[in-house]
Amino acid sequence: MSVNHDRYDDAYLRRILRETKTIAMVGASANWNRPSYFAMKYLLDRGYRILPVNPAAAGQEIMGQKVYGSLEELPQKVDMVDIFRNSEAAGPITDAAIEHGAKVVWMQLGVRNDAAAERAEKAGLKVVMNRCPKIEHSRLSGTIEWHGIASGVISSKKRAL
Repeated sequence: MSVNHDRYDDAYLRRILRETKTIAMVGASANWNRPSYFAMKYLLDRGYRILPVNPAAAGQEIMGQKVYGSLEELPQKVDMVDIFRNSEAAGPITDAAIEHGAKVVWMQLGVRNDAAAERAEKAGLKVVMNRCPKIEHSRLSGTIEWHGIASGVISSKKRAL
């Protein structure tokens, strides 16, 4: 199946999110104001098992989850590898995901590596690039407004003092 990586079909994303149970979050951060922290918290709260991967924090915990230094160190196979690293780093991480036996490689907002995506798809993995599973999950489940989007709470307009 050829996937258009410029525009994903909702059914494709919905199926991935429904079939995924375990996620290795590469680039997970213990820093509460980092996007990976928000995404990890949201996905944990929705019942996903998250295995954070961050060599600088290996052996520590993020939100009660043990942090691993690499995909090779994970104690179990994961369904998805969620990449919170830059587009160049996504190449070797995708190769590690293929070797690991993951079913999905998901590259975060702003992350796109077409050569890595092609390698993953040839190996039978599904690929999503330049998207966030937290945002897509909440959008597809109809709860995105609960996160301050379209609620009037978050605005691009400068507040008057």
